[in-house]
Order: sequence, then structure tokens, then C-alpha cells
Amino acid sequence: TKRQILLHSKHQFVEGDVQHWWHEEGYKGTRTRFTDDRLWMPYVLIEYLEVTNDYKILEKETPFLEDEPLKEFEDEAYRIPRVSKTSASLYEHCKRAIEISLKFGEHGIPLIGSGDWNDGMNTVGNKGKGESVWLGWFLYSILKGFAPICERMGDGDLARSYLQTADKIVQAIEDNAWDGNWYRRAYFDNGVPIGSIQNSECKIDSLAQTWAVISKGGNKERITDAMNALENYLIMKDEGLIKLLTPPFDQSDLEPGYIKSYVPGVRENGGQYTHAAAWVVMAFAKMGDGNKAMELFDLLNPIHHTRTSMDCSRYKVEPYVMAADVYSVPPHTGRGGWTWYTGSAGWIYKVGSENILGFKKVGNFLIIEPCIPETWKTFSVKYRYGDATYLIKVKNPDGVSKGIKKIIVDGERSNKNQIPLSDDGKDHNIEIHMG
Repeated sequence: TKRQILLHSKHQFVEGDVQHWWHEEGYKGTRTRFTDDRLWMPYVLIEYLEVTNDYKILEKETPFLEDEPLKEFEDEAYRIPRVSKTSASLYEHCKRAIEISLKFGEHGIPLIGSGDWNDGMNTVGNKGKGESVWLGWFLYSILKGFAPICERMGDGDLARSYLQTADKIVQAIEDNAWDGNWYRRAYFDNGVPIGSIQNSECKIDSLAQTWAVISKGGNKERITDAMNALENYLIMKDEGLIKLLTPPFDQSDLEPGYIKSYVPGVRENGGQYTHAAAWVVMAFAKMGDGNKAMELFDLLNPIHHTRTSMDCSRYKVEPYVMAADVYSVPPHTGRGGWTWYTGSAGWIYKVGSENILGFKKVGNFLIIEPCIPETWKTFSVKYRYGDATYLIKVKNPDGVSKGIKKIIVDGERSNKNQIPLSDDGKDHNIEIHMG
């Protein structure tokens, strides 16, 4: 992870934006106006620091890239940039990524540029005025997480500024993006909303709902309504999939970008995009609904798409790897798309281990906070830490989804929910009693 973070920092331009993708040899790649690309580096760094306490990485110096800026009429350009003679610490790289992202539209919501997480929405805001609600939640979580890093680096004023900006983003979303029962997804350059009940296509998009929960920024009452709406509109239990949005783009006057060139119900255009579906499971787990989280985790598990010959003939792809997408419209409903897709697999693994089993490493401690189905009576985790082994047994005699009653570490009751880690070559027995 450390190598990957530092690698990506080398693909950042002096101005703060980054290559959307590249060929490593020669740095050949695309410069774009996508707005989420540059923010994943600080997002991952925040988590890396929480898990490892490796704050020395912030001082690592890497060079920038230099290239001519995109012209006014250009959304992207494939070129070979120059490696700059200017280098900076990783901390400075992340600050530049954040600073260039602090651009807001008339509703006070971050500009979407030529796309955010959903690359296919590349003409929602490419004229410079469109706004992304999802990006607002994402940026909020980054500002909240990066502010303590600024404090640690002696940038107290910047930390306070980031926290104030984060609060303003949330207020702008609550004031301007609540659609009555869920959060809107975005605003076009001309101010028309997307992901609204007033749209004939893309009335609701999952990302604006799940990240209201994941970011911890959404209004507590509203996120309950929003996730209920997501369940009603986007989860197809009989077909075993979770749609990204509905209805798909097809005949309306909305022109969100190349997403509309996909057949309705395929990939981002109203199919299951598994990367985003994993966030649905995560959101329900973070809300404490272990029954729903596990039900949906099973829904996404490819093995359950291939239980019978008929299932196999419908799904048509491997049952032992995650598919990037699953189609949602006849005659292809339930058919898997692009398999061996690492982004989806990574998020599913993370959701299962951290959000459902509740396994989390923070520095030199373990924190076990499960969110499981009430029917689970027990489960165990074996964790190797260096040469030591931690044998963790979680017991749920009261049939709850969340809550820890007591923790026993090597036979002694602990007064803390943090389990200290020691690379001492020994076996350690941990008992977690839920209740």
C-alpha cells in the first residue's frame, strides 16, 4: 500500500490534478477534468496512517509531472508529460490534491468536472458548473480525516479551515440536494438535477445514499429514509442484484455522457456495478443492520448465482471471482459482465472482514466490533501478526447484531475494547462476548 501511494503521487501534475490512467513506462497517460481521481490518494493515505501509524510516509519526497494545461474545449488529452524538477513531500502532494478540489457550484456542492466516480457521467458538468453530491460526501470524509494530519504537521489553521469547509459542504447538500425521500446525485451545468423524482430516468442513484452514511455526514433521519428508498428502488432480491441507478438512461432528453451509450440495464447504466453495490452493504452495516448487511453480502456472492444449472446458464461467468457488473434488464437479467475485477473484489473483502465481522487494525491494536445477523451464535477469526497468532472467538448468546458485553484477552477480562498486538511469537486467545 505504501508503494502504491507513493507511485500515485508521482503521477500528479504540479497544479494538483492527476493522470486518469497511465502506462507506467514513459508516464504516457490521460490528463482529464475528472474530479475524484486526485482525491483517492489522500483518502487511502488517511486509512493507511490509521492502520500503520507510519507517519514518516508524509515526509517522503516524490516529483510532480508537468504538461500544458487542458484547453478550454478539451475534456481530456493523451500525452507524454515531463517529470518535473519540482519535488514535494507526500503531505504536500495530498494538500495540492485537496486544494484543487475545493471548487463549488451555485448550490455550494463540489464541481463534478468531466466526471466523478462514475466516469460515464462525463457531460454532466464538463462546462464547469455541474455539481456532484457524491463528491460532496467523499470530499467531506477526506477533509474530516485529513484535518488531524494537518494538526500533526503543525498546520492548525489549515486543519480548522478544512473542518469548516467540510461542514459547509454538508449544509449545502442538506439544503439543496434532499429530494424528499433520498439525496439527489448531481446537478447538470444548466442546473437540472439528476437522481431526482422529477427525472424520468435516473430517479435515484445509490451513491448519494450510501455515502451519506459512509461519510458520516448525512442527517440521521434522512439517511434512514434514503436507504429505505434505495432498498425499494434498487435492490432486486429475486434476481440477486443491486442496481446502481434506476430507471436506466435511454429515451429522455438528459445527456449525462457516455453512460447513455450502454444498453439500458448494462454496467453503469442501471445494471449492478458491484463496486458501488459493496458500498450498499457497507452502509447498512454502518447503520447497525447486520441482518440486512449479511443478506445483501450473500446476494452479491457469485457462488449464489450458480447454485443450479439454470442459474449457471443465466449468470454465464465464473462463480469464484467478483464480476464488475451484472445486467438488470431482460433478456439479460442476472447475467454477469466483466469478471476478475479487483476493485469490486477489494471492496467486498473489506466490507466482509471489517464491516460485518468487525475486524479492524488501528496502529498496534485490534478493534473487533461485529455487525452480524442476529441468528449467528458464534464465529472465529485467526489472525497472524508477525510471528504471533491471535485466535479470536466471537460469541453472540443474546442474538444481537451489534454491541460488546465483555472482552477476555488470554484469560483476563479487559476494560478496553482495544486488544494490544505483540509480535512475540505466541498464540493469544481472545473472547468477545456480544450483548
